[in-house]
Amino acid sequence: MKKKIVLIQDNEDILNIMDELLQEEDFDVTASLTTEPIKNIDEIDPDLVIIDDHIKGEKKGSEVIEELKSDPGSEDVSAVLTSTSHDLPKRAKECKANDYIKKPFDIDHMIEVVKKNS
Repeated sequence: MKKKIVLIQDNEDILNIMDELLQEEDFDVTASLTTEPIKNIDEIDPDLVIIDDHIKGEKKGSEVIEELKSDPGSEDVSAVLTSTSHDLPKRAKECKANDYIKKPFDIDHMIEVVKKNS
């Protein structure tokens, strides 16, 4: 069975590239430019959530991860924070993300992080 990934990015080009790369690696991807899929997290039941910290909307990606990790129903879902921010490792640790991917990203590194955390 394919591993499920919720992919949320702030840039449509990056979203499409990551989506395509992950599907080529045989992942079942729910891709979005908004946090809408998080509202359906129980139905989607992903193995991994990848979210950009600077997502458009009322919350930052790190806040979304923090909420997922503090909810008993979703605390076990792996989460990876992405960003161009220089303090990404610190932000990822603070929100309890399992890992992070610095943008611009190296394709092999991104795939490695996803496989390790899904």
